[in-house]
Amino acid sequence: MRGVNPRQVKQAMKKLGIETEDLEDVQDVVIRTKNKHYIITDASVTIMQAQGQKTYQITGETEIVPLSQAAAVPKAGEPVPSVLPEDDIKLVMSQTGASREKTIEALKSCDGQPAEAIIKLISS
Repeated sequence: MRGVNPRQVKQAMKKLGIETEDLEDVQDVVIRTKNKHYIITDASVTIMQAQGQKTYQITGETEIVPLSQAAAVPKAGEPVPSVLPEDDIKLVMSQTGASREKTIEALKSCDGQPAEAIIKLISS
């Protein structure tokens, strides 16, 4: 069986009124559901428009975060940081007595390293 010629596919799609567009410089895509957040990093997004409808195709590395751990997931419009494991947050909080907010801030400033965050919080 012969391979499909991409140029012919594009021409056929155009005849059918289907247009595609690749979004540039996409870093992350966050899909929020009632119980989970899907964080797709190093995302590649293609938009396909046909008959007035847009379809988004997203590829990348996916991390699924349960809603109980979603405190580290930003609201729409905020930059998406790397998600901190709930176990690391609890460990740092238990060792330092710091609030959740201070703990997350310390972990972020220490690139997610719990031991460094503990030292930072204890020494401040």
